[in-house]
Amino acid sequence: MKSILLGMTLFLLIAAPSSADIATDLTSENAELKQRVDKLEKELAEIKGMLKQQMDAARAAAPAPADESRLSQADVEKILEAVRKETGHRKPLWSNLDIQLYGYLKADASYDDSRTNTGNFVLYVDNETGKNNDDEFNLTANQSRFGLRIRGPEDETMRTSGQVEIDFYGGGAENKPNPMMRHAFMTLEWPDEKFSILAGQTSDIFSPLYPDTLNYTVLWDAGNIGYRRPQIRLTKGIDLSNDVTMKLEGGIARTIGDDELITTSGGKSGEDSGFPTFQGRVGFTFPWLAYKPTTVGFSGHWGEEEYDRLTTTTTSEKFDSWSLNFDILQPINELLSIKGEAFCGKNLDAYFGGIGQGVRATTAAGITTYHNEIGSRGGWIAASITPVGKWNFNLGIGIDDVENADINAGQRALNRSIFGNAIYSINENTKFGVELSQWRTEYKGSGDADDIRAQTSFIYSF
Repeated sequence: MKSILLGMTLFLLIAAPSSADIATDLTSENAELKQRVDKLEKELAEIKGMLKQQMDAARAAAPAPADESRLSQADVEKILEAVRKETGHRKPLWSNLDIQLYGYLKADASYDDSRTNTGNFVLYVDNETGKNNDDEFNLTANQSRFGLRIRGPEDETMRTSGQVEIDFYGGGAENKPNPMMRHAFMTLEWPDEKFSILAGQTSDIFSPLYPDTLNYTVLWDAGNIGYRRPQIRLTKGIDLSNDVTMKLEGGIARTIGDDELITTSGGKSGEDSGFPTFQGRVGFTFPWLAYKPTTVGFSGHWGEEEYDRLTTTTTSEKFDSWSLNFDILQPINELLSIKGEAFCGKNLDAYFGGIGQGVRATTAAGITTYHNEIGSRGGWIAASITPVGKWNFNLGIGIDDVENADINAGQRALNRSIFGNAIYSINENTKFGVELSQWRTEYKGSGDADDIRAQTSFIYSF
C-alpha cells in the first residue's frame, strides 16, 4: 500500500508542472476568445441600431413597404468593413497560393541472378570475372515520392508557378534513407506570347522522353541519357500553321563534373571550367498518322570540364562534354503509342551516357593523368499498350555502345536491356506491377556479364 501511495505521489509531482502549463494556456486562450466574442457582440449591436434607425425614419416618411429596410451607402460600407476585419484579411494555414500535394508510395521487391549496380535498381551488370551468377534479392521503398505544385499569383498577361519534389535515393541506410531533391523550380509564363522562363532544378532540356519501366533508372546507362540539374531555361512556342507548331528551348545549366583526384584545391571539374553548360532543343508537332499529332525533337548540349594535374607544377586540362539527340513520340491509336530516342556524344557520365564513364584516366606513382573523352552512341524504343480495362503493358529495348578505343582494359564497352512489364490498377489510386528484364554488359577484355531481373512493385498514388 505504501508503494502505491508513493507511486501516486511521484506521478502527481511529475504531472503537476505540465498540468499548470496546460491550465495557463487554457486561461489565456479563453481570455482571447472572450475578447473576440465581446467585440462581435458590440459590432452586432451597432448593426441592429443602424437598422432600427433606418426603419423608424422610413415609417415616419411613410415610404413604400419595399424601401423600409434599405440602408445608406455609408452604413453598407461600415458593415462590409466589419466583415472584412473578421474574415477578409486572414491568410490560409499554408499559404495564400494554390498548393497541391502529390506523389506516391512505392515498394519494390526484386531478384537478380547476377550482381548488378546498384541492386535496388539496375544500371549495368557487374564484371563477372571470378563471381559468375552471384544472385541477389532487394526490397526497398526508396522510390516513394512527394511533391508540391504551387500556382499563382497571376494576372491578365502573366502566370507564375513552382514545383518541388523529393524521393529517398539520397543515400543512407536501407531502413533510414536520406531525402534527395529531384525538382525545385519556379516558372514565369506569358500564355498569349507562348513564352516562359524557368529557374531552378529540373530535367535536362535535351532528350526529354523516358520509357515506362518499374526499374527506377528508366534505362539510364542503357540508351536513355539526360538527368536533372540546376538551370535557367527559356521556352518559346511558334505556330507555323493551323496544325503545325514549333517549340524552341534553350538555357544554361550547372556543369556537374567529377571530383578532381589530384588537385591543389580539391575542387570539382565542372565548376572549375569557369562557365555553364549550354542546352537546347527544337521540337515540331504535326499530324501524320491521323489519330493524334506526332512530336519529334532535335536537341543537344555542350560544356567543358577542367581537371588539375599536380606534377612539379599544377597544370590544367580541359575536356569537352557534348551530345546530339533525336526524340519521337507517336500515338498509333487509342490503345498503342510508340516513343524513343537516339544519341551520340562524348564525356556523358554526368548524363547517364557512356555507361557511366566520362574521361579516360590512368594513375601511376600517385599521379593521375587524364587522356581523352569517352565517346558513345545508342538509344531506346518502347511501346505502351493500354487496353480497355485495368491492365497496362509496356515493353522496350535500350543500348549504350561505347567507343572501344576510348577506354582502358576492364572498362564497360556495351550495355543493353530488354524489358517488359504489366501494371494492374486495383483502384483509382492503387497499382500492382510485375516486370521482367534481361541485361547484358560487355567489358573490354574479359568479364562480360548477363542478368535476368524479376521485379514486383506496389504503388499507392495521391
